Amino acid sequence: MKKYRWQLLILFLTGLVVGTLLILEKRGGIGQLGTPQPVAGGVYTEALIGSLSRLNPLLDASNQVDRDVDRLIFSGLVKFDSRGMPEPDLAESVRPSQDGVIYNITLRDNLTWHDGEPLTTADIAFTVNLLQNGDGYLPSDLVAFWKEISVIVLDELNVQFVLPEAFAPFQDYLAFGMLPNHLLGGNTLNEIANSTFNLEPVGSGPYQFSELTVENDVITGLTLKAFTNNSKSGPFLEEINFRYYPDAQSAYQAYLDKYVQGISEIPDEMLGSALTNQELSIYTGRLPQISMVLFNLNDQALPFFQDASIRKALLLGLNRQQMVNKLFNGQAIVANSVIFPDSWAYLDTLSTVEYNFDQASLLLKEAGYVITGDENPVRMNENTALRFVLTYPDDELHRVVAETIQSDWKKLSVDVILEAIPADIFISDKLAPRAFQAALVDLNLSRTPDPDPYPFWDSGQATTGQNYSQWSNRLASDSIEQARVTMDFAERTRLYHNFQAIFEADLPALPLYYPVYNYGVDSVIQGVSLGPLMDTSDRYASISQWFMTARRTQGTETPAP
Repeated sequence: MKKYRWQLLILFLTGLVVGTLLILEKRGGIGQLGTPQPVAGGVYTEALIGSLSRLNPLLDASNQVDRDVDRLIFSGLVKFDSRGMPEPDLAESVRPSQDGVIYNITLRDNLTWHDGEPLTTADIAFTVNLLQNGDGYLPSDLVAFWKEISVIVLDELNVQFVLPEAFAPFQDYLAFGMLPNHLLGGNTLNEIANSTFNLEPVGSGPYQFSELTVENDVITGLTLKAFTNNSKSGPFLEEINFRYYPDAQSAYQAYLDKYVQGISEIPDEMLGSALTNQELSIYTGRLPQISMVLFNLNDQALPFFQDASIRKALLLGLNRQQMVNKLFNGQAIVANSVIFPDSWAYLDTLSTVEYNFDQASLLLKEAGYVITGDENPVRMNENTALRFVLTYPDDELHRVVAETIQSDWKKLSVDVILEAIPADIFISDKLAPRAFQAALVDLNLSRTPDPDPYPFWDSGQATTGQNYSQWSNRLASDSIEQARVTMDFAERTRLYHNFQAIFEADLPALPLYYPVYNYGVDSVIQGVSLGPLMDTSDRYASISQWFMTARRTQGTETPAP
């Protein structure tokens, strides 16, 4: 079974701690008053950049603002914390068999849909059936994956997923949003796609759909109400309103005009202005993306790419921090691994490779090359000139990144020729047929918390899979192959650490940076937190703890649950 996916981190909070302590001290109240306890109530309004299409978790892949709203309306069997660790959501427990082939799921007691009907394993079986027959609406590889899974309903609370073989990252797939069988049963996904359900959804999440706002026959917003039946605590906010705006500037203006209290995304060009607004709190999280330079390691006309020391010299010759500072205004993080930092699988002992022109030059000289200091490429002889083509998707961002890389390597007398390819055919015409020498690529792992690097770096994927660099390292492949089938978490961690250590030494590709995301919320909204993201809708991971009003308990009083 193969899993195909091609697709800072620090919580930013401010508070008047010193002022609060001084006030309490003047009142003689330090130690007499407890901490603020959230009180249920309040309305939060957020500006979404985009427009509503369908409020349905199986049909929202192409529309981020739909996913944002669906995150609050619908629930999955599991959810993931900021480290990518699965934890139960609708499920009370997830118990894989020792051989990793069977996953036993028990639902929590007394779960209900927003309309009051019970949520049972019949809803699980119904939703999976839609996933198995979602051709035309879902990615073909996802449909093929689910068709290999058997669902056995044992009773209203217990169900089994039977896999054709062990697959440790399977819990990634259990986060799918559940759909109600009692409302949609008997319908195909095609019929559901054209149903009014998508504008009047019924889910099981912390907020339920209330109404749409329509102006001149255009949906301009919607209202959600708190739903506490399935929650162990919260949510505290009684109501959430969303308003749709065509762009970030109009969304920010709506905040300045007091129409909204939050902005779904603050792009880099607006960040400076937003940071000067003392009433707006900015939260930043790493996105699930990494940009890198891939080498075609199997191109016999470029034998130097097969030399790890030269690949290391090329990495040392890239001023990645300056790239982040100048091109992204600091809104990116220099990457050291193809597994994200703060993931449970990340190897903390990886060294940070800083820009070092002298060390890069030394490695090239040790490999027999000569740094000429002019525009001619370094060479040992006419047949091994360090000259190659760097292919990149033809858009403004990738162009300036490619030009920066070209400029850095020119200082080493490496001759880089840039080739722009339309983004819509970049993979099909260049990466898939391995018709490139070096390529600037983005790896997007949205909504896939398990770090599973197998599809991109296993030697078995070098010919027809997504291992476009055609890296073939038996030790690395053994590690990631074993990590896919072992159910021992400590062993999986060890195997992924091994893989990263091997990758660091061999450098089949050069990691560049992880982009970040900025989210703005008025300071009147408290309890907001933001960690690393697997999707920008993850900004609502802590929504049950958000609040607007609070009461202060006496120091001897037991806080209300």
